[in-house]
Order: sequence, then C-alpha cells, then structure tokens
Amino acid sequence: MLNYVWLGLLLLGIGAAFTTDIIDQADNKYRNNEPLELTLLFADYAGDFKDSTYEAVLSISTSRFNKFYNTNHQTDITIPARISYSTDKQEHPFYLSIQDDSPEIWKEIAAANGNKDDIIGTIILGQQLEGNKFLAEGVLEKITFVKMKDVTAAALDYAGTAVNIALGLIGIMALWLGVMKVAEDAGLIKLIANMLKPITKRLFPEIPTDHPAMGSMIMNISANMLGLGNAATPFGLKAMEEMDKLNSNKGTATNSMVTFLAINTAGLTLIPATAIAVRAAAGSTNPAIIIGTSIFGALCATIAGITSAKIIEKFYIKSWKFTDWLKQNFKFFLSALLILAVIAIIIISGLYSSLAPMFSFISADSFKNFIEIVSALAIPVLILVFIGYGAFKKVKVYERFVEGAKEGFKIAVKIIPYLVAMLVAIGIFRAGGAMDWLIYILSPITDLIGMPADALPMALMRPLSGSGSLGIMAENLSVYGPDSFIGILVSTFFGSTETTFYVLAVYFGAVNIRNTRHALPVGLIADVAGILGALFIVRLLFA
Repeated sequence: MLNYVWLGLLLLGIGAAFTTDIIDQADNKYRNNEPLELTLLFADYAGDFKDSTYEAVLSISTSRFNKFYNTNHQTDITIPARISYSTDKQEHPFYLSIQDDSPEIWKEIAAANGNKDDIIGTIILGQQLEGNKFLAEGVLEKITFVKMKDVTAAALDYAGTAVNIALGLIGIMALWLGVMKVAEDAGLIKLIANMLKPITKRLFPEIPTDHPAMGSMIMNISANMLGLGNAATPFGLKAMEEMDKLNSNKGTATNSMVTFLAINTAGLTLIPATAIAVRAAAGSTNPAIIIGTSIFGALCATIAGITSAKIIEKFYIKSWKFTDWLKQNFKFFLSALLILAVIAIIIISGLYSSLAPMFSFISADSFKNFIEIVSALAIPVLILVFIGYGAFKKVKVYERFVEGAKEGFKIAVKIIPYLVAMLVAIGIFRAGGAMDWLIYILSPITDLIGMPADALPMALMRPLSGSGSLGIMAENLSVYGPDSFIGILVSTFFGSTETTFYVLAVYFGAVNIRNTRHALPVGLIADVAGILGALFIVRLLFA
C-alpha cells in the first residue's frame, strides 16, 4: 500500500503546486510589471544625483500597500533600500532588504528568487517632496511558479535530510547493536524475554519466546517508553531483521511485524521530553503538565493500534491489497467506522463535567521527577549491565561488540533509499500546498468533534514529519501561549503520536519489505485514536 501512498503524496503535492501557481498567475498575485507608488528618503543626497549607489529608506502606507497587493498588512511599511543610480537612464535598479516585520508577500517574493534577504526591482524617481524625500514608482522583479520552485527546493532539501538522518544513525546503530550482541551471546536477552513471555506470546504468537527478535522488541519498546529514541531505533531495526529470518514470504510483512510497528507508531512514551523542552523554551509556567495527557493519548493509540492489527489480520487475504480487502469486508469496515464515529462524537461532545473528578488525581511533578531520574541513568546502566553480564559469562565482549557494530553499520546504510523516497514525497506534499487542501476538506469533521481549526495542521503533520510537526507546535506555542488550551493540545498531540510514515519507511526498508499489508492502515488508526484521546483528555481537563 505504501506504493499508492507514496505516489499519492507526489501527485497531490505537485498537482496542488501547479494549480496554485496557475491561479496566482491568472490573478497576478505578485503584481508583475505593475508599478507601486512609494516614498524614498535618501540618507546621502547632496542636491543632485550622480552615477553612484545610494542608501535610502523606502516607505509605503498600509492602505496603499493592501490595495495594491490585496492583502491585510497591519502597519505602514518602512524598509531599507539601495538604489544604483545612473544619470543616463530613467529606470534604476534597486534592492530591498527584507526584515522580520516585512510583509509576508514580500518574503514570498524574496524566497522565490532564492535569496530570502533581498528583493530586486527597478525604480523611477518622481517629484521631490522636501529635503531628501522623493516620490517614486517601483516595479519588483517578475515572479512565476512560486509553489513549483518550493517543491523543487523541498525535494532536494529532504533528500539531503534523509541521507543525514541515515548517516547519523550509523554511530548509534553500531553502539547499540554491539551491546545487544554481547547481551545476546551471554543469554541475557533470552532471560528478559522469558520473564515477559505471558505478554509477548499473545502479542507475537508467530515468534518463539527464546528467539532473538523477542528480546530486541522488548528493548525497543522499553527504550521508547523511557523516551530514549536514540536507543529505541537500533533495537527496532534489529528486531525487524530477526523477524525477517522467520519470514517464509520474503518482501511481505508478517503479522508480528505489523503488530510491532503498530506499537511503535503509537508512540507510547512516559515522558515526552522534546515537547516539554519546547514548552519550557516558550515560557510555560508548567512545561511538564502534558505528561499525564500525553500518556493518556498514547495509551489510546497503543490500544487502538494493537486491536486493529489483530482484527484486520483475521481478514487477511493471500494476495493482500487494501482495495481487495475493503471490497470483501466492506460491511464490517463500514460498521466499525460508524461505531467509532459515534463513540468519538459522544466522547468529544459531552461528559466532561461528570468525568472530570475521575482525573483530578493527575499530578505530573512527582512522576516527571521519577522518569527523569530513570531516563538519565538508563543508558549508562544498560551498557554497564549488558557488557558486565557478558564479561561475567566469559563472553569475549570486545570481539562480540565489534561484530554487532558491523551489523549496525550495514543496516544504517541500507535504509537510505527508503528514507529518501518517503521524505522527498512528504516534502513535496507539504511544499506544494496539498496539506492546506487537506485541512480545508477535514475542517467540517474537526468542527463537529470540537477540535480547534488551529490545531488541525499539527494533527495532520504529526504522522508525516517529526520536524514539520515540531515547527507547527512551536509556532502555535508562540502565537497562543504554551499554557493556553491550544498550546497544551498541540503539545499533547506531539507526545501522543509518532511519525508513522517515517517509522514504516525506516523499519520496512531495513529488511526490504515491499508489501506492507495492513501496516499503514493500522498505523493511521493508531494516530487517529491518539489524536482523539488527546483531544478528549485536554478538553476534559483544560477547556
């Protein structure tokens, strides 16, 4: 199914960009070749102009600017300018220096030219008003296909980002797979797996309890819960590699792989450290207040992800395609969808006052302190215990560590093509403006369940991009305040869900899985459940 999703992201992103550019060109959004009346105040005018470069301050009234560009800028524009004056020409080149408070449309023009700091144009000097002040008419450089240029830039940027991510994983992968190799040879992983056998046997019935995959999955889930993402990814990739050894149909995801990724895409973390840090930087009086709400949302996502994985795998057909499955199980799918919609509307639209006392016990401070201590000690203690236990069992720890580290290097390099493909598609989808279309389409549904329109971009971006959702969260915190309802809500969204498309691309890419079966629908169900759970608990406690 990832084939269709990947192609859909590309087509929607490019299609949205092309459509937007055609509309902008027809409306002449950037006023190409149209003169704008403005005023120039020269700093070094001495009574006459010579062939030279002059520094000036360009100013335009709000009303004139808004009428010209059909915008809603709030203040008069005053901006530094540089004019290259030539006595034998009527039109003179000029450069505007874009500032933080410059109009958004001018920032777009500057970015479209590949230089975010300057705008180029030509100017004709008019009547001298008083002293060094002159009327003038300026024509800015011609701007076309802004969105398509954004798409091109995004594709190149995200391709580089994907490679940097993969290369950044090499050291981490080498470290943790080296440590895991020592623990595996010492029998420690098998011991841990046997302790959790009652749970893992039900979640992953295809995998023997003493198989190395089981230990890697346990370590991955534990690291995720402690917020140790750097440790969780190597464990997860190792788990996928071990599960693939049991896979009789290479290239096709097994039920255990799908269930494992459902748990990963649910993003259950006891302390969402990144969201807390961003909230603290934004000036929150209680940055850790989202711990309880994030755990609640992530629990909803985890339960929904595991449940949907177990249910959908029962309806699996041999040559699994989502469209075929949907046709054969349409009544079941429709009934389940209607039931979920009714439950969601009931939960979101009411019952707050009656349920609020049940959650009055939530206090984040003591829980936060405990988890912070565990998180700080977890990595050093894990290395010490695993290596120490290996030495105690007479394992040649150095040789086995190096052997495991070699595997980590190979896996990190192997995922680069898959990561490039997925991140480039996501970047094009975002830059092309398809995300804005999706928000417009889904707004009636989110209005029905009580989700603020300003929080919807965060809910939609979180499954696609970690950095993108982080940027949206930071923007919302700066606009509405970190302790506002929207500020707490978007922070909880970040802590309650995971970047589903990134996880699928990396984990399946590590073992060359092309037929992902129902992994993507399960991951998206977990995301929706996490978002709804986060919305419910935040509205319950903070609305």
